Amino acid sequence: MRTTARFLCLLFMLCPILYSQEKVDLEVMSRIRYEGFHNSKVMDYATGLMDNIGERLTGSPNMKRANEWTRDQLTAMGLSNAHLEAWGPFGRGWANQYINVRMTSPDIAPLIAYAKAWTPGTNGTVQGKCIRVNIEDKKDFDKYKGKLAGMIVIFGSDVEAKPITEAPFKRDSDEDLTKIYDYSAAPERQYRMADILRRQQLTKDINQFFADEKVTAVLDHSRQTSGGGTVFVQSGGSYKTGETTAVPQVTLALEHWTRIARLLDQKKDVTVELNVQNTFYDDDPMAYDTIAEIPGGDKKDEVVMIGAHLDSWHAGTGATDNGAGTIVMMECMRILKSLDLKMRRTVRIGLWSGEEEGLLGSQGYVEHHFGSRPHSEEPDKKNDPTLLRREAGDVTVKPEQAKVSVYFNIDNGSGKIRGIYLQENAAVAPIFEAWMQPFKDLGMTTLTMKNTGGTDHQSFDAVGIPGFQFIQDPLEYETRTHHSNMDVYDRLQPDDLKQIAVIVAGFVYDAAMRDQILPRKPIEKGSPKEPEKKDDH
Repeated sequence: MRTTARFLCLLFMLCPILYSQEKVDLEVMSRIRYEGFHNSKVMDYATGLMDNIGERLTGSPNMKRANEWTRDQLTAMGLSNAHLEAWGPFGRGWANQYINVRMTSPDIAPLIAYAKAWTPGTNGTVQGKCIRVNIEDKKDFDKYKGKLAGMIVIFGSDVEAKPITEAPFKRDSDEDLTKIYDYSAAPERQYRMADILRRQQLTKDINQFFADEKVTAVLDHSRQTSGGGTVFVQSGGSYKTGETTAVPQVTLALEHWTRIARLLDQKKDVTVELNVQNTFYDDDPMAYDTIAEIPGGDKKDEVVMIGAHLDSWHAGTGATDNGAGTIVMMECMRILKSLDLKMRRTVRIGLWSGEEEGLLGSQGYVEHHFGSRPHSEEPDKKNDPTLLRREAGDVTVKPEQAKVSVYFNIDNGSGKIRGIYLQENAAVAPIFEAWMQPFKDLGMTTLTMKNTGGTDHQSFDAVGIPGFQFIQDPLEYETRTHHSNMDVYDRLQPDDLKQIAVIVAGFVYDAAMRDQILPRKPIEKGSPKEPEKKDDH
């Protein structure tokens, strides 16, 4: 550990010397800045995507519209080879057309509610008595067997709607950036695949239990950190064909769920009426990424890639997650194209679907073009990508992989760029230090050796392509907008989005003009499969 710390300290001390050897065209950087700040189209793209199309759940009609709209916009910019590239099969499309939920006794009160993705509707208006159910393990099934038929389940553990005592909007301070910069050791993986699979199996078991007990509907609550009408809602069932859950599921605003729960705890009879209209789409099991490019010059067979995920959840319009990433990457391509910069390498944009279900679209693209791990033979996982699962085995690299210099990603909301995660690739530190210099006045000051996860850069990193996610100001991403009904156009920050597009365009230009592709780190080897824990129940 001491040796590693000394090396990193020396590396960053040498950065000022090393970056002086890296070529940066300041005249071009000035042109990029002027175009991005004075002629920006980023909010035009925002209203086109968020207001006119709206939510974009993978497989839904709106996702199809978004794919076609982004392709057409990129074509209108003058980009080449704008097209939709299929991956999959994904499974079933889904959309909610209507929802109305109200308590009908002991009081009549409308409830803030959203249907959970990939769950069925109610086939008209239904009404039923409510019952509290909390299941932590399969052993809890016995407490409720024979008691749930025709009932509306108020599902979940006790929760408290706590006062909001801190401002939900935040920019990173110098102290915050120092914490991001500090690197002590590679962070432990935040989860084990075996644990994820166990949780998924428990969810399937619970859904089947409710179906067997002939429950009318299930109403759970938004997370405890929510409140004030902000509802965080995702899926309640599987998107895979043949695995659709049979019971309608709805997420309520926290304060509305707790009212019902308190009444039930007081042994009051509570009835709820709901009408939920959902539609499944089975006409096309495939999903699609939007791809387009600016052809390069003398190194046109080499590629600089940028990307963001185009899909979203369904309660809002997917503005900060990840409409923001989509529109700034589109704006980045517009800036580079409108300035008619003669770049040596081809610059390619990828707008991914299926990110919210596990980086599926970017994994599908990478597996098709750049490399893959062995696929699972288990029937329920047969079509699942395995790039991020080291226990699947070693990566097999394809010839195209050697031609990609770098992949840059945006997927942490609407906040401006403050730095970049180096993904433990020490060799790029002096390069990025040089590229960052023209933008330090815009607030980009931080390089960190740390990894960051949960975004599509991981799909590229997994096959040995340098893949990077930028550090962004958090704003209200985790506190208000991420996967919530408040993820809408009005939560976007226009000046921040302009700053992002300018910086990404600068980094892309530098990467496209460099004599060599960016340095690479070794591909992670496959790891032994994690042992399965026995289920004692």
